[in-house]
Amino acid sequence: MHILQLCPRVPFPPHDGGAIAMYDVTAGLARAGHRVTVLAANTPKHWQDGNVLDHLPNVRLVTVPVDTSLSPVKALKNLLVSKIPYNVERFISPALADALAHILQTERVDVVQIEGTLVAWYLKVVRKAAPHVPVVLRAHNVEYTIWEMLAQRETNIAKSLYMKYLAKGLKRFELDYLPEFDALAAITEPDQRRLRALGCPEPVVFIPAGVDLERFQPHPKRCPKPRTLFMIGSLNWLPNLEGLDWFLANVWPEVHEKMPDLELHIAGKDTPERLKHLDHANVIVHGFVESAADFMQQYEVMLVPLLSGGGMRVKIIEGMAMGKCIISTGLGSEGIHVRNNHDIILCDEPSEWVDRITRYYRGEISVLHMGKAARQTICRLYDNQRVVERFQTLYQIVRARPESA
Repeated sequence: MHILQLCPRVPFPPHDGGAIAMYDVTAGLARAGHRVTVLAANTPKHWQDGNVLDHLPNVRLVTVPVDTSLSPVKALKNLLVSKIPYNVERFISPALADALAHILQTERVDVVQIEGTLVAWYLKVVRKAAPHVPVVLRAHNVEYTIWEMLAQRETNIAKSLYMKYLAKGLKRFELDYLPEFDALAAITEPDQRRLRALGCPEPVVFIPAGVDLERFQPHPKRCPKPRTLFMIGSLNWLPNLEGLDWFLANVWPEVHEKMPDLELHIAGKDTPERLKHLDHANVIVHGFVESAADFMQQYEVMLVPLLSGGGMRVKIIEGMAMGKCIISTGLGSEGIHVRNNHDIILCDEPSEWVDRITRYYRGEISVLHMGKAARQTICRLYDNQRVVERFQTLYQIVRARPESA
């Protein structure tokens, strides 16, 4: 098959959850013998050269410059006159629409896969240029739910009101657009239920993000530093930043007072300047790290104090693949098939976090046993090869429909 994958950014390098989820499917489809054209908005924030996917056989990358930079003027204009939410409007580009239409009109394409709500608007371009080609939406998140959660916890009244406005606009957009796709692939089962509640017709399937088990494999002779905690995740994503700030304010002070030699290591792309100069003893901020796998191997326990968000936390399944003991909020683990105190530790209240970290510090939690169980769960359920097989099955279903013939 020839699969056209439309992405809101170039899915390389695979350093954060969104890029990883897109890249691993691209690479997996290519390895399975399919031809993949990746059409991507080349944004200022994630700018890449046009040859960055040349290492993947059967993959062609087509990039179109799209300025998605946040603009107060454009945001205000959007607030006053636009029916499209600003989050989506930033990704609407006549040049990208023309490139998409040109590929569809000049080449045989078997399936179009659109990667997320932020580029769902382009469905209308596909319908006009090639109405016979089936279109699958891969729902990385149900976007409006993220902004609803962020708005609920925002203490600044003006920001909270604007976030509520964005959430309302995104919900209206998702209600209008998502049911028009031929199929939807939700990354989590809770999101699968949310998509059905939005009125999306079947097939609405659950296909999780996967892990490249060759890229994330613990080295048996590399031992992590004892009595160390770590967090890793893109710090340009508001839910990650919110969770980190919450942990530092509500959990870390008591943890440090009780266990002054315990270290917390923080890594993440686009680390804000204020975090680089934290005045917290034994909190080490590394900023961006080239290899998440190498960083994870250096420290013992992974923390995911997520309070808002949707979709799947790819960093959790990567940490599990690396055999790490992980402490997470219930929301952080949402959509991942884990069992509390078997292959992950779940807690929500600050007192619970302090208790679990104290138990780890005293040796009452076996990080080796927990990590081994986590790795087994990933090998059984989240191997990227199995994820790609599920996409291939979905493509066969939508191509077999009479309207796609």
